[in-house]
Amino acid sequence: MSKSKPKKSAAKTTAAAKPYAAPAFLAELLAARSPSGAEFQAQAVFDKFVQPSADAYAKDAMGNRIASLNTKGDPVLMLAGHMDELGLIITYVNKDGFLYFDTIGGHDKSVISGRRVVIQTANGPVLGVTGKRAIHLMNEADRKKVPELHEIWIDIGATSKKDALARVAIGDTATYDQGFELLHGSVGVARAFDNKVGAYVVGETLVRLAALKKKPAAQVVAVATTQEEIGCRGATTSAHLVNPHLALAVDVGHATDHPDCDNRKYGETKLGGGPIICRGPNINPWVYEQLVKAAKRLGIPYQLEADPRPTGTDARAIQMGRGGVATGLVSIPLRYMHTPSEIVDLEDVERCVQLFVEFARALKPGDYGHF
Repeated sequence: MSKSKPKKSAAKTTAAAKPYAAPAFLAELLAARSPSGAEFQAQAVFDKFVQPSADAYAKDAMGNRIASLNTKGDPVLMLAGHMDELGLIITYVNKDGFLYFDTIGGHDKSVISGRRVVIQTANGPVLGVTGKRAIHLMNEADRKKVPELHEIWIDIGATSKKDALARVAIGDTATYDQGFELLHGSVGVARAFDNKVGAYVVGETLVRLAALKKKPAAQVVAVATTQEEIGCRGATTSAHLVNPHLALAVDVGHATDHPDCDNRKYGETKLGGGPIICRGPNINPWVYEQLVKAAKRLGIPYQLEADPRPTGTDARAIQMGRGGVATGLVSIPLRYMHTPSEIVDLEDVERCVQLFVEFARALKPGDYGHF
């Protein structure tokens, strides 16, 4: 009686799945420390990865990075993603060498204390820890309160004011010392996905468009904007300079798929569900329709959100630039916004790049978003 040959196990015949990895451009942006007004490290990363693909490249007094492709094209499409992040700024040093600070951007004060931070100084980075009175030294009422900023300090191990000021200066900025890691598959955690993913999307879109054999009809201007977290300031000036017909802003948006988030109040969006396309007064109807059509042509998942007022993004400033700009907004789903550990699915980031490339490729001369 002949014996049948044993079947090979699936484990042996199937190639092991490759672990997910973030693109080098995005990884370096996430590692860069760039609080509003001090975006130097992120600027250098954008210069490195985007400038070689641009037909024209500019830096302005606000620190914006403005990369142009097909400079004679029509229409002019502006892509905007801000590269600044939340931070702290040193305001006072006491006699014992403890540093006091104010916040750059909108912090949740309940998560500031007990964090390792890196202070950017003229002589290089200085490590510190945000400190406050220990719970053992509080009364019952104090334990229930969120500390005020003047009740938190940064400890750099200094022994005196003179010692501290030998290493740091008033006005130096700090960021949390928490880097990028993958949690599982393509889901990652980082200090500042808000909005390094946006700066990556606009820069990577231009790089991919530049690599196409057939260039788009449009002039595409990818702008890594500054100072969004304190009022969309870089977008305001760069929109005036670029003077686009159309614009797409990209930022992070709230993924509402976690506990304690009421969909009746905040809508329904989820991590891994694809880019979030916005509708509302801040959004040009024609641009919105073209984004949805582009997503459908690509066959990628997408989500919708409605905002009844100017959004809290660069789109609010760009729409009002000069005589008005036909503006769209795409958001990347994110959990735990404005904390030291924000979570994003990098597949949503990739889909956003694909969406922007497809939108730009489909534009024809005279597509100005008029309705």
